[in-house]
Amino acid sequence: MTTVASYGSWGSPITPDLLVEKVVGLSYPLPQGDAVTWVEMRPSEGGRYTIVRRTADGTVTEVLPERFAVRTLVHEYGGLAYAVFGDTIYFSNFADQRLYRIDLAGGQPEPITPQPPPTAAWRYADPVISPDGRWLVCVRERHSDDGVINEIAALPSDGSSEPRVLAAGHDFYSFPRFSPRGDHLAWLSWDHPRMPWDGTKLWEAALGPELTPAEPRFVAGGPDEALSQPRYSPDGGLHYISDRTGWWNLYADENGTARAVAPRDVEFCGPDWVFGQSSYTFLSDGTLVACWTEEGLDRLGVLGAGEKGFTPIETGFTSLGSLQPFGSSVLAVGANAAQPPAVVEISVPGGDVRVVRRSRDLTISPELISTPRAIEFPTEGGLTAHALYYSPRNADFVGPENELPPLIVISHGGPTAATSSALNLGIQFWTSRGIGVVDVNYGGSTGYGREYRRRLNGAWGVVDVDDCTNAARYLAGRGDADGGRLVIRGGSAGGYTTLCALTFRDAFACGGSHYGVADAGALAEDTHKFESRYLDSLIGPWPQARALYEERSPIFHTHRLSTPLIIFQGLEDKVVPPSQAEMMVDALRAKGIPFAYLAYEGEQHGFRKAESIKRIAEAELYFYGRILGFSPADDLPPVEIENSEAITQGR
Repeated sequence: MTTVASYGSWGSPITPDLLVEKVVGLSYPLPQGDAVTWVEMRPSEGGRYTIVRRTADGTVTEVLPERFAVRTLVHEYGGLAYAVFGDTIYFSNFADQRLYRIDLAGGQPEPITPQPPPTAAWRYADPVISPDGRWLVCVRERHSDDGVINEIAALPSDGSSEPRVLAAGHDFYSFPRFSPRGDHLAWLSWDHPRMPWDGTKLWEAALGPELTPAEPRFVAGGPDEALSQPRYSPDGGLHYISDRTGWWNLYADENGTARAVAPRDVEFCGPDWVFGQSSYTFLSDGTLVACWTEEGLDRLGVLGAGEKGFTPIETGFTSLGSLQPFGSSVLAVGANAAQPPAVVEISVPGGDVRVVRRSRDLTISPELISTPRAIEFPTEGGLTAHALYYSPRNADFVGPENELPPLIVISHGGPTAATSSALNLGIQFWTSRGIGVVDVNYGGSTGYGREYRRRLNGAWGVVDVDDCTNAARYLAGRGDADGGRLVIRGGSAGGYTTLCALTFRDAFACGGSHYGVADAGALAEDTHKFESRYLDSLIGPWPQARALYEERSPIFHTHRLSTPLIIFQGLEDKVVPPSQAEMMVDALRAKGIPFAYLAYEGEQHGFRKAESIKRIAEAELYFYGRILGFSPADDLPPVEIENSEAITQGR
């Protein structure tokens, strides 16, 4: 029997506990003979990352002892932090950032890099093992009082001598990759003020005895051409992804000439925020398998020798990544709107799927799952923007005839990132309670070509805010949402968009900022090396453009702020320091605006602990209910809302 109940007050089995119960994050599957290894992030263990292995007979074991965690802090965001060769695994240990090796036949992890003075000052990422197993090459980042130095370093895989530098002199490096015979090494570099999606260079060097590199050869790229994922085919041909045509497409290097591989107006990769992106790979016979983004959804295809275009492989997944060769199949992390991410083996070209490891065993009824619909909507300047819209859905409830549902607008982080179509219980948490969600791919997002991605250049805090606001108004205008109960929320850069929207626009009834930027100038002065010049392109060079930074920073315009806000912050965040949240809290307190502030010890940039994730969901639901005037069906612990006497229901 269907119950009529106000939107927001529907009872839902997707509880705050369910968001963190028996769930792991999955990433970086790697083949290991006929076995598969991958990385698991475990909220139940305080956000610890560990390596797990499944053998051909289905036996699943954890590789690392509990006192170890695989995670690198290079660029602060990290990424790929382990490599496999034979029965040995090499990994970056989170606590001290040293490289270790562990033999699967038995034994404990042993460090193979020296302990720097202070702990964790030397960091290692993106490791790769030479084809003969003798050498480990990786990106190294060294922190000292004189600054931060990034370089490509090599060391014997047994740790018998200290790392030595193979390439240096540029601000950043990524993707060191060996040729099949181990006689060449390719890598990417880039320099301030560019980010890796702005302009990079691809280099290749011949390797002599004892891994001695010859003078590197410049292959491709430049200040306005962004490259990604150099890797070699089995016959030794160097390939890479470039956006030289306005779309990230595949290329083969042929004696210094770039040959487009099956060009299409789609994106074959995303921005390299973390190390180890892998959206294409080669099977041993040279078959090329790749995934690409088209209209906000991921596709998979195969390109055989002599073929001119990709043949689609139907898998049912709309979110794909981390491709690795595995015999006549590929390993990947795949998901769709109804299935959470899983490490899978996909046969080529048949597309048969074998699940290796699920991120969770889901028992939720499909009738409870809101499937995203890709929408396009008009925005400023006569342009069109994109989003995924999730309508309220719960088979046990229906809203009153005279009521429209609240709508949550999600402004994703990055800002050069994109929404995902993978099942996200964090979104279903809201839709199953009768609250719509629109996940906005505002101008600047990846997946729609370079021109769309560069809409945000010089316009951060304007284009993203306009697009999020217009997405909400578009859905309210067509009757999908209550225009008086619009909410905006986001994390990091999405938190900045949230704070700007609440300060500079009058569309939203309240909002939620997760470690969001309040003062763009302070961020430019007080952040890590990787992003220290990012705002040059998004706003302008600092401090020359100080006036523009102040114009775009909510903290300088709190006289325009009148909207209730809940703020969440990790106290160990090095990307967006707690001072950003605390400045906003002081302003809200002084103005008498209803707000709540929840800060978490032990959390960094992004929340990883189960208790934090659960409490945030409870607090946000409680806060929105108080502000928007609905009563959640959940038994929620209260949140201290300062200036609560100023709450007025609705708008």
